Amino acid sequence: MRRLWPTTVRARATAGACLVVAAALSLASFALLGLLEANLLRNAENDARRQADSVAQLAAAGRLDRVRPMARGVEFVQVVGADGRVLFATPNLIDVPAFTAFSAANPGPPGVRFQTWRVRPLGGDHRQRVVQVVTDTPSGPAVVYAGASLRDADAADDTTTAALVMGMPLLLATVALVTWRVTGRALRPVEAIRAEVAEISDRDLHRRVPVPATRDEVARLAQTMNTTLDRLEASGARQRQFIADASHELRSPITVLRTQLEVALAVRDPELWPELIGGALQDVERLQHLASDLLLLARIDAAQPVTAADLDLTALVDEAVGVRPGDRVPVRRRLEEGVRITGSALWIGRIVTNLLDNAQRYADRRVEITLRATGGPGPRTAVLEVTDDGPGIPAADRERVFERFTRLDDSRSRDHGGAGLGLAIARDLSAHHGGTLTAEDAAHGARLVLRLPVAPTGLGRAGGATIMRGNRKEGSSQSG
Repeated sequence: MRRLWPTTVRARATAGACLVVAAALSLASFALLGLLEANLLRNAENDARRQADSVAQLAAAGRLDRVRPMARGVEFVQVVGADGRVLFATPNLIDVPAFTAFSAANPGPPGVRFQTWRVRPLGGDHRQRVVQVVTDTPSGPAVVYAGASLRDADAADDTTTAALVMGMPLLLATVALVTWRVTGRALRPVEAIRAEVAEISDRDLHRRVPVPATRDEVARLAQTMNTTLDRLEASGARQRQFIADASHELRSPITVLRTQLEVALAVRDPELWPELIGGALQDVERLQHLASDLLLLARIDAAQPVTAADLDLTALVDEAVGVRPGDRVPVRRRLEEGVRITGSALWIGRIVTNLLDNAQRYADRRVEITLRATGGPGPRTAVLEVTDDGPGIPAADRERVFERFTRLDDSRSRDHGGAGLGLAIARDLSAHHGGTLTAEDAAHGARLVLRLPVAPTGLGRAGGATIMRGNRKEGSSQSG
């Protein structure tokens, strides 16, 4: 059965339209024939009944000799007595035996009874509709039969049936042709979209599919396809830029490391080897941190799912600050107790670490981290702020600092400014948890604000006391 069913959309639409129209025409034809038959039968019955009632009245009065000529449409009249003898008959029934719809011995109660049935032609090619009326005559009960011809009904049925048999195939052929043409015209933009997409490769993602001016589903499909191509092009450009930046960042420490190793091989003085090896180890450490950051960015770009767990953000931030005892600038903590979120403890800890690393890199004498929960009775938000008293971030650069491998003018030194990945990683991880990370106005220095949705289970636990602590911690080269 599946082999017989069309495989293309155009053929399926045409076949479906033809099947629906054929079914509708069949039902309409049967309904039309039924209504036509019922109407013509009703007219014939009315003519025969009027004739039978007239003859029955004359028979009851014993005046059958005064029967008038038959009305229009009535073919015959016959009156049969209780003994089965024909009391009256029209000339066309002279040689026809008496009808026996009723028993001669029991013709039914006196009065008028009305019953119809169908008989085969009496000397003709058309059916008759017969009405019988029971009446009393001076010689006893009698039955009056009056038959009306169904010639008009048969002719109308034959004509209508022939018209439907000849017209339905033509109509179905017209429906098939129109549906085939209209479907092909409707699918023409889809074929144009398919052909254009088939020719687009990874080297010409700038190409776009044509958008028809119909403003229908096909136009929305083309717009969606172009939007997808926009994202692919942006992703490809971002990937190429990322590879170029990563290659540039990796080339410098590798070049320095090679130079130091070559110098160590060339210099035969053992007293200089510790210094050369120490410098090489520093470059190796930078390469290790950079490789870790690049792997983490690859995991984030792959949209790996976050391990959802209920976290005490207050304890997590407090621990992230507490494990950094050798920092250059003291960190002041103002942490609201009981703030809980849902997410990955490892990745949230990485966000806090990168924000603190960035603050430590540029702070003069003060770094402060603040945590609180904001919002009304509805959804609440955990707000984490990290501020420092360094040179700050100019308003024009507050979005650029979150781009990968970005260093501002005062931090272009790789030894001082890092690889420029810390804030980019922090923002990507924040977005992965449904939050935001922004650089906002500050009275002095820089102010980075992280906002994360509060876990529903922590709504009733937030709003406690504030933890205020100071701490010394050492810098990290993982952030930008």
